[in-house]
Amino acid sequence: MKPKALRPGDAVGIVSPSWGGAARFPWVLDRAIENLRKYFRLSVKEFPHTRADPDHLYHHPEDRAQDVMTAFEDPEVVAVVSVIGGDDSMRVLPYLDPGVFRRHPKVLLGYSDTTTLLSWANLQGLVTFHGPSMLAGWSQMTRFPESFRSQARAVLFGSGPPLKYTPFSRYSEGYPDWGDRANVGKVNRSHPNDGPHWLSGKRTVSGPLWGGNIEVLEMLKGTRYWPPPSFWKGRVLFLETSEEVPSVRAVQRWLRNYALEDVFLRSAGLLFGRARGYTSEQKRELDRTITEVLFEEFGVPEMPVVTNLDFGHTDPQWILPLGNPIRVDPVHRTLALTESPTLPSR
Repeated sequence: MKPKALRPGDAVGIVSPSWGGAARFPWVLDRAIENLRKYFRLSVKEFPHTRADPDHLYHHPEDRAQDVMTAFEDPEVVAVVSVIGGDDSMRVLPYLDPGVFRRHPKVLLGYSDTTTLLSWANLQGLVTFHGPSMLAGWSQMTRFPESFRSQARAVLFGSGPPLKYTPFSRYSEGYPDWGDRANVGKVNRSHPNDGPHWLSGKRTVSGPLWGGNIEVLEMLKGTRYWPPPSFWKGRVLFLETSEEVPSVRAVQRWLRNYALEDVFLRSAGLLFGRARGYTSEQKRELDRTITEVLFEEFGVPEMPVVTNLDFGHTDPQWILPLGNPIRVDPVHRTLALTESPTLPSR
């Protein structure tokens, strides 16, 4: 089920399914709201716990879930965007009613810990969107190139032809201290982007996207919220690491788990986001480890594997629609959505 495309004047619902960062740094959220209004002409609607104290949100995951469902049921709201990530949004999942999401498909956008909601809602049949959160992404968007806004419009507003993902020329990791209001909207020093690392693949593949933050997905493995074996057939899996900077050794072990589940045997391709906090040597080690696990240790038939991509915990980032087909062409080295992830709004 695809959501309707956004249009200028539409309302965006802001929710806090994870950590209550909006209460701690309200000025950062205010800047994100200002940016959505000014540059995309969207209105914003908050809910009872959008700015709730982090301690309250921790002790009441049912309130977080209720805000998300209320936003989906609200006829004024066209898109629902996460304030920021965290580490326990999986506690929200038992309180969600799948029927609410199926009856009211809307854009659901976020990343990091919001991976739990994105993957869960996608398993209910919705196309969901892995991309910037309010505090981490939309608040800083004026520091990003215009191509970030063009890409966001193409994905969320359905404008233009099917999207071809183009690397941004530079990237940054993290933000100056949000406790200092003078840092609102700023990003840390930027670095040149050496672009995608095409590690393998000799033929073009297409398949629906699915994935998110690899550490958060580890929390879901073995639970009723994890996809069944049949789910993986033909998927293009995308994974990324967080600001906690898991070691290459840890990523190796997680990938071996996917391999033992036959995920890589069933899927069509693997995309890996730029690893935040890694040195150049660690990035090279990660590339070597990914190919070793797939092709040497587990004998996975050759498929496209691309790393160092612009999604996840560095800025600016692409918006990736879970459930929407993407074409991975290792010959021409292109990534492109083959159809719009949204429906015409009228």
